[in-house]
Amino acid sequence: MKQWVTSYIEAQKAAIDSIAADAVADLIELLRKALVDERRVFVFGNGGSAANASHFATDLGKGASDAVGRRFQVLSLNDNVSWLTALGNDYSYDEVFLQQLRNYAHEGDIVLGMSVSGGSPNLVKAMEWANDHGLATIALVGAKQGRLSELAGRVIVIDSTHYGRVEDAQMGICHMLCYAFMETSIGAS
Repeated sequence: MKQWVTSYIEAQKAAIDSIAADAVADLIELLRKALVDERRVFVFGNGGSAANASHFATDLGKGASDAVGRRFQVLSLNDNVSWLTALGNDYSYDEVFLQQLRNYAHEGDIVLGMSVSGGSPNLVKAMEWANDHGLATIALVGAKQGRLSELAGRVIVIDSTHYGRVEDAQMGICHMLCYAFMETSIGAS
């Protein structure tokens, strides 16, 4: 068992090492501009990526906002279960994020989709809609990349297909995006 744990840790380090620092820095700047311009940030994913989306919205909306003294307008589209299930039931599960964006999003806002496979139809449809309506689009995906990596204006690929490792790396990126505001003076300007 110790060898399995050691191997897992090494593979996790490799996934983390595959994150492009310049791409994360670019996202931090995009979020800084969204804060200044009072743009909304919409984040979503399925399964573990949905949990990461909720965690990110909490950290950006509370922790980062408290640190900079201004409020990020951030919403995880995974968090309203009754709305999510109504949309899935009345339209289709493929439209659960797209339909929420239709209610809330405006040109210049940001969407951040997280997916290990990059091929989830509900994320793809939301990203297509966002592109068609002038939103900035971001995807955090695993090594398969999928359609999301083709659609998003900004993409960070985590070099692994292992769900746990990619989701852990996604959360690491999300923490960097938030802690940049909590631990530096970037949001002060």
